[in-house]
Formats: sequence, C-alpha cells, structure tokens
Amino acid sequence: MQILYERCCGIDVHKKMLAVCFKAGKKQQLREFGTHTQALQELADWLLQENCQQVAMESTGSYWKPIYNVLELLGLEIMVVNAQHMKAVPGRKTDMKDAEWIADLLQHGLLKSSYIPDRHQRELREVTRYRKSLVEERAREINRLEKTLEGCNIKLSSVVSHLTGLSSRNLIGVALDGDVTPERIEEVSYGKVKEKKEELLKALAGAVSPVQKKLIQAILSHIDDMTQRINEVDDIITSEMQKYEQAIKALDEIPGIGRQSAETILAEIGLDMSRFPSAAHLASWVGVCPGNYQSAGKRKKGKTNKGNPTLKTTLVQCAKTAVKKKDSFFRAQYERLSVRRGANRATMAVAHSILIAIYHMLKNGQPFVDLGVDYYHQFNPERKINRYLKKLSELGWLPPAPAVS
Repeated sequence: MQILYERCCGIDVHKKMLAVCFKAGKKQQLREFGTHTQALQELADWLLQENCQQVAMESTGSYWKPIYNVLELLGLEIMVVNAQHMKAVPGRKTDMKDAEWIADLLQHGLLKSSYIPDRHQRELREVTRYRKSLVEERAREINRLEKTLEGCNIKLSSVVSHLTGLSSRNLIGVALDGDVTPERIEEVSYGKVKEKKEELLKALAGAVSPVQKKLIQAILSHIDDMTQRINEVDDIITSEMQKYEQAIKALDEIPGIGRQSAETILAEIGLDMSRFPSAAHLASWVGVCPGNYQSAGKRKKGKTNKGNPTLKTTLVQCAKTAVKKKDSFFRAQYERLSVRRGANRATMAVAHSILIAIYHMLKNGQPFVDLGVDYYHQFNPERKINRYLKKLSELGWLPPAPAVS
C-alpha cells in the first residue's frame, strides 16, 4: 500500500496521559506524555525535532482541545479524527496498540479529518453553546415553577402565556402574599392581562404553605440569576461577532431565524463555505439530510445521522417557527410533506431547506429569496387539476352542464 506520509504521528488521547507513536518509514518510536501544558510542549518539541509531517488523534471528549491548541501554535499539521472511522482489530487493545494503529492508518492516508475551525471560532462556539445550555436550563426551571404552582392549586399558567412576564411575576407575588383581591390584581396587571380579572381571581385562589412559598421564591431567584447570566453571555457574543454582523443581518431575513439563532449558526459553520464542497455535504455534516439505507436495489427509510447536535437542534427550532409564516415556501413544503410523512419528518425537511439557503447565501453573497407559497403549484398543473377533479367527483360533486345555445 502506498505511503502518503513518510514521517507521521498517531496519538491515543486520555484524560491524564497520551500514548504516542511516531513513524519514520518502517521504524517507529513509542512514548508516553502527560496532558498538562509543559508535557504537551515537550511532545511538540519532539515532533518538530523529528520533522513530523502530520499528526492524527481521536476526538476524545474535550481532551483533544489542549493538545490541538499547543501543536497548532507551533505550526504542526494536525488531524482530529472520529473514533468510529478508525476502529482497531478486535483482541489487540492497549493504549500503545491504539497509537500504532492510528499512526499506521495516517501513514497510508486512510484517515478522514474532522472539520476543526480556527481558534477564534472555536471560542465563539463555546460561548454560544454555553448560552444555549443556559437558555435550556432556564426553560427547565420555568417548568419547575409551573409544576410547583400547580401543587399549590395556583392555575396561573392556564390564564397567562408566560410565567416570567412582568404581570405574571407580580401576580405570583400577590398569590404568595395571600392578598388576592380584584383591586390588587388590577393594580399589578398590565396590558391584556387586566382584561382577565375574573379568570385570574379563580386561578390565584390557591393554598400556599410556608415550605412551598420558600421553594417558589428560590425558583424565581434562580430564574432571575440565569436571565442575568444569559444577558452577560449575550454581551460577550455581540462584542466578539463584529465581523459576522453583515451575515447575521442577512440570515435574519430568513423566516424562523432571529439574531440569536443566526449567531449560533455562524459560530458553528463560520463564513467560509469553501471547506464544504456542496450544500449536500454541509447538510450531511450537520445531520439534517436523510441517511442512506439501500437493500436489494431498493431505497428504504434512512434515519438522519447525529451530525452537529447544537446546530441541528437550532435549525429544527427555526423550522418550527418558519412554518408558521403562512405565505412562505417553508409553510408550503411543510404542509406538502406532513400529510404523508408526518410532522417530525416535515420539520426536518424544512430545516434541511433552511440550511441549503444559508449555504448559498454565505457562499455567493446572495440575499434570501422566498420561493413563495405557490412554488409547488408551478409543476404539472394539469395533473393536479385532474387529481382534484377526481377527488371532487368521488365526494359526489358533478361538473356543471354546458350551456345550451
């Protein structure tokens, strides 16, 4: 088999140690290193001294990141590889054997590198993913608040849309104080909530024990704290994404995508689309396209792959919002597919279409153009007319008789 790299290195990554195999032709050297910065510097100096052409390592949790940071700074070529792509022969499992196997595959060009963006984008990813985790945790805490209020016989969520709005927070305070009167409700309510005074009187007539009161106050304090943390992270993202501002505004024109979603999308895929050969390649990397499952020449149902979980869930959320816009192509696509494929598959198809639009917008610098709700009506209109007429006749409709002259 042809040797692609004459001098290369395979690293088996662990939390506290690295098993390293350096290959120079048919000769190899095996060493162990620690994972702190000084040990990683020694590893880098050794590889530079040996004139290493390429380094490969598994993408093990987050343990590969310190190694990548140190080797990247010194100009070494590094390849981070999905562990599923380089499973060793069963029955020969040791750390050094793993390192040898990685180095052997790398030497013969049998490894496929994962997409690793530059350091600034990697840091942006960490911040946007942290914000996403905070938002999800705050949503869970709001659900806990609703559950606790239900345990107190307070049915506020049946009357108002959001438990964290200004009127809702004031009304919860009124319920905790036991001062539920029409005058007090009207005093602390705003907007359309004031019009629901009679419903609120019934919803707030609960029985709050001292323990439940303390618990609700603790949950509310936690929600406020997390809201403050989210705002602080928002400020960090805004200050670090100045060069993305034009792209954020462009993506904001797509139905279903807001500023926060656009920031998350750009932090995950960046601005340079040349690293993705096509929109289909990007969709496969994200995990929003159908999987391949073919047997006996027949294409069967194929599940989507894991892809990029952060970006995949963000696009699905955007798709669920986009289909609510009645005069958009995404709504037409969803309605066309949901009837025969189900809501979940239709939503994933819309997420796929949104990602394809993003790819071409970033690659070609084009603005978003909605294909329109009547896009699918442009194809085979006569077949559609005949099908609808057949359906009408099955329901008992008869075409009007021609006029007699």
